[in-house]
Amino acid sequence: MSHIPRSPLALRPARAIVAGLFAALAACATVPAAPPPPVEVGILAINDFHGAIEPPRQSVFMPAPDGNTFGVPAGGAAWLASAVDALRAGHRHSVTVSAGDLTSASQFASSLFLDEPAVGAMNLIGLDFNAVGNHEFDRGRAELLRLQTGGCDKHTRREPCAVEPFAGARFRYLAANVTTESGETLFPATGTRTFGTGAGAVTVGFVGLTLKGTPGLVLPEAVAGLTFDDEADAINRAADSLRAGGADAVVVLVHQGGRTSGDPDPQGCDGLAGEILPILDRVSPKVDVVVSGHTHWAYVCERDLPGRSSPLLLTSAGVYGTLVTDITLTIDPVASRVVAKKAANVIVQSVPYTATSGVRGNTDLVPRFEPRPDVAAYVARFVEASKSFSARKVGWLAGPATRAGGDASREGGALGNLIADAQLAATRGAGAQIAFMNPFGIRAPHVLDPDADGALTFAQLYQIQPFNNELVTFSLTGAELKAVLEQGFDDQAPLQALTPSQGFAYRYDLSRPIGQRIVGMTLNGKPVDPAATYRVTVSNFLAQGGDSFTLFANGRDAVRGAVDVEALQGWIASKPARRVPDENRNVDVTPN
Repeated sequence: MSHIPRSPLALRPARAIVAGLFAALAACATVPAAPPPPVEVGILAINDFHGAIEPPRQSVFMPAPDGNTFGVPAGGAAWLASAVDALRAGHRHSVTVSAGDLTSASQFASSLFLDEPAVGAMNLIGLDFNAVGNHEFDRGRAELLRLQTGGCDKHTRREPCAVEPFAGARFRYLAANVTTESGETLFPATGTRTFGTGAGAVTVGFVGLTLKGTPGLVLPEAVAGLTFDDEADAINRAADSLRAGGADAVVVLVHQGGRTSGDPDPQGCDGLAGEILPILDRVSPKVDVVVSGHTHWAYVCERDLPGRSSPLLLTSAGVYGTLVTDITLTIDPVASRVVAKKAANVIVQSVPYTATSGVRGNTDLVPRFEPRPDVAAYVARFVEASKSFSARKVGWLAGPATRAGGDASREGGALGNLIADAQLAATRGAGAQIAFMNPFGIRAPHVLDPDADGALTFAQLYQIQPFNNELVTFSLTGAELKAVLEQGFDDQAPLQALTPSQGFAYRYDLSRPIGQRIVGMTLNGKPVDPAATYRVTVSNFLAQGGDSFTLFANGRDAVRGAVDVEALQGWIASKPARRVPDENRNVDVTPN
């Protein structure tokens, strides 16, 4: 075929089309681009896990359709992993956080191995940030730093890396209000995560910190050289820094909390009270959400506070990984602010168990989760390794000894009596006449429940007393003894009636003024003489002012003795089985 050239006239339509296209493109260039849409970010939050790698035989109580309440068996690291995975699937963007006490006061299989299993389980689950809590400091600064960085350096009585090498936490500890001798924070004050790209990207900043009263809750040598600053001041400094650095939202992870009243409801906020409230009253409007802990309570609250255009969202997920708080933030990347927020506590329903009140079975009213295989296998390695310690029968008891009321109780009950009696017996050689046990030092499951033949295992004792505190015996006058007991009711900390050993009893009246609430003390049936000197035994934690009983530090002529759990083991080691001391030794005579 021959080539036929086109005339200039034939090219005109094509030129016109091209010119039209350029004109159209020029017109489009003048139309502003649509702003990026809001970005939703999921924040999955826990608190007070306490090394609960196995199902903790705990229930989350919730309203039933008939108006009553019922308990749902919950918890266990493998089930928690599945719950977190399910919640992540509902968010395009998410981050997983903890508000402290991830470790210590833990289950036997975690505590025995220095909570390396708890950290390892959280690595598998995909935790991003953990605020330090008071229990993070139980084994001291060096051991806490080892949990972050890994390694096998020994800082405690127990051997690290006993099961496998320990690489440390892949998540980041945060400590905005804990400063070292150099004035730097022990861990970073803040962390950030950015989601999306370009103009549609948003950054969420996290502030992590513990309660300023932490030094009163751990051994002094564990926090030597550290300073614990005011919570609200630390939060506001960190929030300013995060906003200045471009954060579009600020989430606080604080190991302090509150309690609600009325019927149990993990979604409720009725009658919220507690030490978290004065902190919230001073928190900057730059903070969008506060994830709290410490009280082992579950709630979802919206707090209207001065200077805020929208309520502050406050949450807590109870204890032992039995709940996960599913928080959704809707963030406008153009305005650089949160435009909507919501939260719900999700029960980590796991395996049924038998409680003292009967079987706690599963329910279809909330989702059921299967254990995630990799986490289950990981936990099983440590449980198996602990069996040579845990299954040993070490004593006998003629029935269950309990501390009723869980962590909310100020009484030690029969279990507190038993421990105090054991500590008195173990220190008679140092002249001890009285021993005291602090109820809040009795850890989960708050019961020593022997087998049918009355036998108890070492694991059962260790779960109750996992801290390896030494007993200390010293001298106090009767007047000093009264002043110490008054500190349990001075409104400076949660009410806590020290549990005395057999032979000592006291009465208290909460209607009387602070400092005058102890209305009677007797030893072996005789009134305590204010001027006389008495030999008193407590743990070294209390002896150094722990749990706000600072006046124990006035003790004189101190003698150190056995480790607390060893004293308990010795007390119940002989047959016939030890009687359960269920008498009431500290009597509340407050008028109704």
